[in-house]
Amino acid sequence: MSRWSVRIPRLTLSMTLTLVTSVVLFFDISAQTPRKRTAAIRTTPSLKLPKLANRKPRNILFILTDDQRYDALGFLKGQSFLKTPNLDALASGGVHLPNAFVTTALCAPSRASILTGMYAHRHRVVDNDSVVPSGLIYFPQYLQRAGYETAFIGKWHMGGHIDHPQPGFNHWVSFKGQGSYLPTKDGFNVNGRPVAQKGYITDELTNYALEWLRGRSGKKPFM
Repeated sequence: MSRWSVRIPRLTLSMTLTLVTSVVLFFDISAQTPRKRTAAIRTTPSLKLPKLANRKPRNILFILTDDQRYDALGFLKGQSFLKTPNLDALASGGVHLPNAFVTTALCAPSRASILTGMYAHRHRVVDNDSVVPSGLIYFPQYLQRAGYETAFIGKWHMGGHIDHPQPGFNHWVSFKGQGSYLPTKDGFNVNGRPVAQKGYITDELTNYALEWLRGRSGKKPFM
């Protein structure tokens, strides 16, 4: 396959991200002015979206890498020693967006922007310790309403030192804060129950993700 490179004059993304098989849509749930922002967030919108006729729902695999420079990809040849064959394959078979920017370069605010489609001044998660406002809607909630099976596996690190399941996800595997490469007493939260971390965290998270994907019935689309 040939590699596609698309240059968009003004594209705002919240962190480096890779999408497979589909496009994630971001929804701004309110057009209220900043003065009425709190009321807008607390007003729960309808999660039902209009269906497109004669269209089959696409599976969505969202891979978010952490602390990765824009040129830390093997095919960009920014560093001669760097090898990223799997990410290179995704770029080769998909679309590489070289003109994307982070708006709030912190873990929690950028995650909140990805999940809500809002800038930080709208979703109010302005740093890594901010409490998530009540009623904030995440895009997987729309997908759930549309019949998707949804899962979150990895680093949440938003709304304080928490790891409990969040709205929009049928399956949940996460950990508190930044996590730890090797086992600690905190371990994982798997669907609301504590599970000990046994080894290197990236390997375990990969295994959790593969286990969920392989254990699905396949009757519903997934994200």
